[in-house]
Amino acid sequence: MGILTVHLDRITNLADEDHIGKSDPYVKFELEQDNLFVDKDFGEMVSTKKKDEQNPVYGEDFHFNIPTLNNMELTVKVMDDDIGFDEKLGKCKINLEHLGLSSEPMEIEKKVDNNIFSPDAYIYLKLSYTE
Repeated sequence: MGILTVHLDRITNLADEDHIGKSDPYVKFELEQDNLFVDKDFGEMVSTKKKDEQNPVYGEDFHFNIPTLNNMELTVKVMDDDIGFDEKLGKCKINLEHLGLSSEPMEIEKKVDNNIFSPDAYIYLKLSYTE
């Protein structure tokens, strides 16, 4: 078994979706192996919530135990913590197989939301994999 480490650094330029106050963002990571017939789920992990923050800084690490990087896909969802149900602020998917991950952290910058009237939102991660 190997260990995929996801370091959540920060997010920039999140749109404010709340009508009262500002968004309270958190990030949900879901890891699955995208197989031909049946996908295999390797779990999900959730960051801390940042209150009233459009450019949250996290500095958090998450570890997934996985057998291989083959067909592995990391789904990153940026959510807004709301009363009632949480709202999605952005999303991206990262195919891990062809990144060439190693024990040396690789910086990843991914767009999570296209903003029409302001700069697009990006998430900044560092990914590493050790066997």
